[in-house]
Amino acid sequence: MPKEARPSTGEQAKQHALAQLRQAILHGEMAPAQRLVENELAEQFGVTRASIRAALIDLESQGLVERIRNRGSRVRVVTVDEAVAITECRMVLEGLCAAKASVAASDEQLVELTDLGTAMSKAVADGEPVTYSELNHELHVRIREFSGQQTAQELLERLNAQLVRHRFQLALRPGRPQQSLNEHLTMIEAIRARDPQAAETAVRAHLTSVIEALRD
Repeated sequence: MPKEARPSTGEQAKQHALAQLRQAILHGEMAPAQRLVENELAEQFGVTRASIRAALIDLESQGLVERIRNRGSRVRVVTVDEAVAITECRMVLEGLCAAKASVAASDEQLVELTDLGTAMSKAVADGEPVTYSELNHELHVRIREFSGQQTAQELLERLNAQLVRHRFQLALRPGRPQQSLNEHLTMIEAIRARDPQAAETAVRAHLTSVIEALRD
């Protein structure tokens, strides 16, 4: 939206600030523990402090921002223990989605998953961990979408948003993408085989490995 057309007050302004802040946090442009100063953000996004304050309240409810007493807001720091707990919840929901996707996905969608697996293999072979991390995220998104389980999708979107920093850190860890790749290819193969139990088992095995890596 051009700056001159951007609303500075009201619900539209809050939604604009919310979208911009959320994107900055998810893309790593705002680091964990970074202070979020209302005046500075209001000037940056061309909205009022009230709009920024309302957006920060929404982000706090999403687990992306935390308020520190007498110090204002900052990007939430997700500890390893919290990341493990979130991943344990993901294990149940993503296992459900994989099982459902193995039944509900169209043949065209199965081809899409296969193509993602091929692209992930190439990223690992080419030594491109950031590309691999992005493809990894896209694969999980597609499996959730193909499952048709809307409630699980919404819950997982909230949970995964809190793990962005840990996801990138794991992707950059030497040897981790190679191990993760094999786990993802097993997931894809089970879904392609239209085997719900195998699909769920593969997802649980992958996320168990993620938990072990987080704890290392």
